[in-house]
Amino acid sequence: MRFSVQNLAIRYGSHPALDDVTLSFESGALGLLGPNGAGKSSLLRSLLGFVRPVAGRVEILGTDATTNPIALRRRIGYVPEDDAILPGHTGVAAVALCGELSGLRRADSLQRSHDVLHAVGLGEVRYRAVEEYSQGMRQRLKLAQAIVHDPELLILDEPTNGLDPRGRQEVLALIADVRRKGMHLVLSSHLLPDVEAVCDTVAVLESGRLVRHGRLLDLLAARVLSFEVRIKGDADLFAAAVRAHGATLRDAPAGMLLIEARAAAGTDWIFACAASAGCQVRQLAPARATLSEVFRNAVDAGASHADS
Repeated sequence: MRFSVQNLAIRYGSHPALDDVTLSFESGALGLLGPNGAGKSSLLRSLLGFVRPVAGRVEILGTDATTNPIALRRRIGYVPEDDAILPGHTGVAAVALCGELSGLRRADSLQRSHDVLHAVGLGEVRYRAVEEYSQGMRQRLKLAQAIVHDPELLILDEPTNGLDPRGRQEVLALIADVRRKGMHLVLSSHLLPDVEAVCDTVAVLESGRLVRHGRLLDLLAARVLSFEVRIKGDADLFAAAVRAHGATLRDAPAGMLLIEARAAAGTDWIFACAASAGCQVRQLAPARATLSEVFRNAVDAGASHADS
């Protein structure tokens, strides 16, 4: 088990940050989603042993995170959201220091720092002072510092924050490469396409509660069924037939119509609606599910549950 939290509750004074969260993660890449204030950072801090819960248990890599956090951190890599540069150090020195702090011998740490800096694309600037690094270079540096000791689990908090589109794609490619090499990771981000690009499992937090958790493919499949369709014939009659079936219909780009149905399966019913309206279906394709929709639906469901 990579990590497991059971009935976790965290409070800051009288403010509840997490409330009765139970979540487990075995392997792969977990995307942690939620709006600001949802409890994502508190959950990460609990995994790292930075925050002591008021209730519940946090177990990571078979170790209680609250009783032995120092030993545990040697098995975890962490990419914080905020800058973590060490002024006065070169890139290679900054990464080597993190390796030593994680338990590597000095010589091994130095060798590893050269290797990982090359891997993240900073080999040519590894002797430059880190305070001279650009934002994109600093993000890569944080990744190198997090993986220099070859951790079993990598935790990333907003790893593409502040980057331009090209920089985001480059950092995401590096993270995906780390994952392909067998490292398990937890990625917390407010940028939904980043999670969709890297992760295979998703957990959604809202107001300190876990409102959705599962495989990304399952979550995308469990959405409203949507189809883009182009017809020949009376669009009003076709729309009436679709709505009588319990679905919704609205205009889409390029002369298409977007059909959304919560209960219908397959596409035979769309052809039946067209036939009853005297229309022909000229083009039909499933609309691509997006993680944004899943996130919105999960948060709405969580809010509805909280109100009930």
